[in-house]
Amino acid sequence: MPTTANTPKCFAEVSGKRLLDWAIDAFRQNGIQDIVFIGGYQIESVQESNPEFVFRHNSEWPINNILASLMCSEDLMDEPFLCCYSDVLFTPAVVESILRSNEDIVLGVDTDWLTRYEQRTEHPSDDAEKVTVQNGAVTCIHRNIPETEAYGEFIGLAGFSAEGASTLRDDYHQRRLEYSGLPYREAKVFEKAYMIHLFQDMIESGRRMAHVDTPGGYIEVDTQQDFEYARQHWIEKHLFK
Repeated sequence: MPTTANTPKCFAEVSGKRLLDWAIDAFRQNGIQDIVFIGGYQIESVQESNPEFVFRHNSEWPINNILASLMCSEDLMDEPFLCCYSDVLFTPAVVESILRSNEDIVLGVDTDWLTRYEQRTEHPSDDAEKVTVQNGAVTCIHRNIPETEAYGEFIGLAGFSAEGASTLRDDYHQRRLEYSGLPYREAKVFEKAYMIHLFQDMIESGRRMAHVDTPGGYIEVDTQQDFEYARQHWIEKHLFK
């Protein structure tokens, strides 16, 4: 607020383009034309502005969270896909890196993440979705990783091969059977889980998650302060990272 008072957050404009448009541009520069939009709040606005999308409606968005929202599109996960949060800015280069990977599951990671947090008082670094890595694989993805131990921050952009997508779906449904209506990791109930909760669960179960890095070519827009930062710095990050 007040930017999202009457529109979804992905409509916030940075350097003359909506957050949504920056994401579309990054995908289309890499040959991705088929876009699925999963929404709840103000989804009608996106349907009107971008009727070419395939839409999946998360009708329970007030009572669930990102993981449940992603799985609203599981009927379309038979083929390889990329997914991303709708309130993030990332470069075409990191999309290209994910597409070029031969791994089944790949997470985008900002290795210059702490630079943004120097003046990010409304969203402290202890709320960042931090990662540790070893030998090209993510070993932990958790907000409680200390700054000094973190390799970087998950940027909300991930890629899945067909096999990786199948693994994601299988693990999600297994945990849903076990934890529906019950606490799940840091979430009060499974339905309120974040994607990183399932990702960490999968890592602990022996699933490999690779990473590709972007040194600062990423901005999360979670607060009005972030919005102003993006307006001031995104063009330079987009052009040179």
